[in-house]
Amino acid sequence: MPHLPQDPFPTPYEAGNHNQTTTWAQCIAFYEALQAHFPGVLRFFQIGLSDNGVPIHAGVVTADGVLAREQLQAAGRPVFFNNNGIHPGEPEGIDSCMALVRDFCTQPERRAALGDTVFLFIPVYNVDGCINRGNTSRTDQLGPELFGFRANGRNLDLNRDFIKCDSLAAQAFTRFFTDWDPDVMVDTHTSNGADYQHTMTLIHTQTDKLGSDLGPYLRDTMLPAINQAMEQRGWPIVPYVHTVQDIPDDGIEHTLEVPRFSTGYAALHHTIGFMPETHMLKPYGQRYASMRALVDTVLDYTVHHAAHIQSLRAQDRQAAMQRRQWPVLWKIDTTRPTPVRFQGFKAVYRPSLLGTYARLTYDRNQPWEKEITFYGRCTEEVVIDTPKAYLIPQAWREVLERLQWNKVQLERLASDQTLSVRSYRIESVRTRPQPYEGHMFHDEVSLSTHTETVLARAGDVLVHLDQPQARYAIETLEPQGHDSFFRWGFFNSVLEKKEGFSDYAFEDTALEMLRDEPELKAQFEHWKLDHPALLCDQKAVLGFIFTHGQRFREPSWMRYPVVGVV
Repeated sequence: MPHLPQDPFPTPYEAGNHNQTTTWAQCIAFYEALQAHFPGVLRFFQIGLSDNGVPIHAGVVTADGVLAREQLQAAGRPVFFNNNGIHPGEPEGIDSCMALVRDFCTQPERRAALGDTVFLFIPVYNVDGCINRGNTSRTDQLGPELFGFRANGRNLDLNRDFIKCDSLAAQAFTRFFTDWDPDVMVDTHTSNGADYQHTMTLIHTQTDKLGSDLGPYLRDTMLPAINQAMEQRGWPIVPYVHTVQDIPDDGIEHTLEVPRFSTGYAALHHTIGFMPETHMLKPYGQRYASMRALVDTVLDYTVHHAAHIQSLRAQDRQAAMQRRQWPVLWKIDTTRPTPVRFQGFKAVYRPSLLGTYARLTYDRNQPWEKEITFYGRCTEEVVIDTPKAYLIPQAWREVLERLQWNKVQLERLASDQTLSVRSYRIESVRTRPQPYEGHMFHDEVSLSTHTETVLARAGDVLVHLDQPQARYAIETLEPQGHDSFFRWGFFNSVLEKKEGFSDYAFEDTALEMLRDEPELKAQFEHWKLDHPALLCDQKAVLGFIFTHGQRFREPSWMRYPVVGVV
């Protein structure tokens, strides 16, 4: 072993005034030095490149020096995963992870406490944003003096990219995550919003959505233990402060944690996910200390209960393979509130000096502590009957790629086949008026369901649902799913009609269609009653008949191309 420095590897946070965060270059050099001194403890390696061509790294630590993934997985070792720097302007997780890994390397007793558990980490996920340093992008945040930027090299928020995988970083992360298949994940963040006394708030994978075994365990056993341990460490936590109205006094509610976010994505793989959110209006030193305490707490719990967590994951995965109905859309359940002990500040409304409105402030000289209402449960909004398998035409390459990156098992047809299927017609779509993370996101989707026979061609792909990754396949391929591939616009071309008409010529054809198609005529009569002002608009009248008639209907138009084999 090379000679240890007299001061064993201080981090930039520790070496400074507790208001500094590491640069990307310092961070990578730090871990590379640790690996050089402790090759039997830490393996540090590259997992991909960012969109700006910057290396993305990961590391693994074990108590016994077994560091090869294949060997660890063959032994069934539990995996705890700490992801940091998805938003590099929220860097306390980056700094605390450096200190934790250093302690594993230099303190044998701390390392031995891992037992069989594998400590897996990404030191800085959004490396592009980490290099883009400044001190103005986090409005009103108290330190550190310089920090990274939220977006990556393509100006994407990587905590919205887990399903669509536009970034090279997300593509690398997906392969890495599914290769290691962690049992528990902690993805570190900083929050803004209301002012209150707590330094640490916590988002967790929504328990009703997590699974019939993991969900109740997380809600009734794991979370209470984590809350109690954090209280004992001097950092009482509350759920993430997402206010129902203006201020916490009126209650807070859980976020739906859809799969675009890390904790929602983790649920698709039956992984328990935590997103600690420290309060940006607290000094950086306090945020750092509470983050270190949170990661230590969840890690310690995982070490002591890993076998049970692994068993519950296996049960939920098996249940997903056999389930015949699956919820794909959820909503907050306002009928099952629970009380939460909250430490806040008095909300005060004062006249604004900028306009004629009243502005909200919080008076830190008037702290309070009381129970507030927390809406932490969700209820199913849309439940679908799961098919035996999905058939995906080979033309949709981008979708097939993402399924493969997530270890979904695909079967390519060797020959043409005729299959009985359930298909969807897209009746209507409501799309956000502005781009959202590089896509025109579809907020609402209305469908009609049909049974038909289709010809599947050689090279088309079947996705059978009696497989471990069934849940990921269902929630991305069902178009009504919160973050389905359809909602993110991967099938937008089917929303476009490819042929049109000439007004002067189609007028006579439209009359023939109304004569020959009674259903179209009835629809047109209803349309005229509902839209009398449009009867003077030739394009509107002819457009309705052209669109709703059968004579010129294009088979692929408004037809969702993925079908369910029944």
